[in-house]
Amino acid sequence: MLDHAERGSHTALAEMGERRFGRVNWLGLATLAERETLRFMSVWTQTIMAPLVTAGLFLLIFSIAIGPTRGDVMGQPFTTFIAPGILMMTVIQNAFANTSSSIVISKVQGNIVDTLMPPLSGGELVLGYLAGGVGRGLLVAFAIWLGLWVFLGIGLSHPFWALVFVFLGAAFMSGIGIVAGIFANKFDQMAAITNFIVTPLAFLSGTFYSVEALPPVLYSITHFNPIFYLIDGARYGVIGVSDSPPVLGLVIGVGATTAVCLLAWRMLAVGYRLKA
Repeated sequence: MLDHAERGSHTALAEMGERRFGRVNWLGLATLAERETLRFMSVWTQTIMAPLVTAGLFLLIFSIAIGPTRGDVMGQPFTTFIAPGILMMTVIQNAFANTSSSIVISKVQGNIVDTLMPPLSGGELVLGYLAGGVGRGLLVAFAIWLGLWVFLGIGLSHPFWALVFVFLGAAFMSGIGIVAGIFANKFDQMAAITNFIVTPLAFLSGTFYSVEALPPVLYSITHFNPIFYLIDGARYGVIGVSDSPPVLGLVIGVGATTAVCLLAWRMLAVGYRLKA
C-alpha cells in the first residue's frame, strides 16, 4: 500500500502532466503504446490466432447449418454476406478486450500507479491505450480477411472504406474498453459489462442478418446502435453492399468514437476510480 505522501506525489506528477499546455510527452506516449502493443503480441496465439479460429468456426457452422437452405441476402450468398460482419464483430471484441483487460488487471494487481505516476496527460493515456487496442484490432482484421480471401475468395470491394470502418470500430471499442476498465474494480464487474452490454450490442447489429428483415420496432432500435453502422460500413467495404449509406456510418462512427474517447480522457484526467 502507498502511504499518503507517496499518493500525493503521484497525484502531483499527474497534475503536472495535465498542465503542460499542449506539450506532448512523446517519449511517455510511445512507451505506453509500445507496452500495450507488446502485451498482446507476446501472446499472439491467444490474441491473434484464437480470434481467427473463432471467426472460422462461426463461418463454418453457419455455412453448414443455414447456408444450404438460406437464400441470397442483399444479392449475396449467405456465407459471403455474414463474413464481413463476423470479421468486424471479432475486431471490436478484441479491441475492447485489449484496453479493458489492461486497466482492470493493473487495478487488481495494484500497479495502476505505474501508469498514473509518469507525467502523462489524460489525452496521452487515452492515445497510448488506443494504440494497443487499435493495433490488435487491425491485425485481427487482416488475419481474418486473409483467411476469407484464401478460402472463400472474398476480396475488398472498397478497400478505403473497409480500412476506415475497421479502424473506427477498433478505436470506438478500445475507448469503450478504457471506460469499462476504469469503472470496473474487479473481474466479475468487467464480465458483467462484457456479457450484458458489449456482446448484445455486437450480436444485435446486423452481423448475421440484414436489418431490413427486422420488425419496425427492432429496425428503429438497431439504428441507435453505433456498432450497426460500423459493421454495415465494413460490409460495404468488403463486399460492396450495405443497409445504410457509408457516409452516414462514417459520420456516426466518428461522432461516437470522439464522444467515447472524450469520456475516457476526462475519467483518466481526474483519476476517476483510479486514485485512492
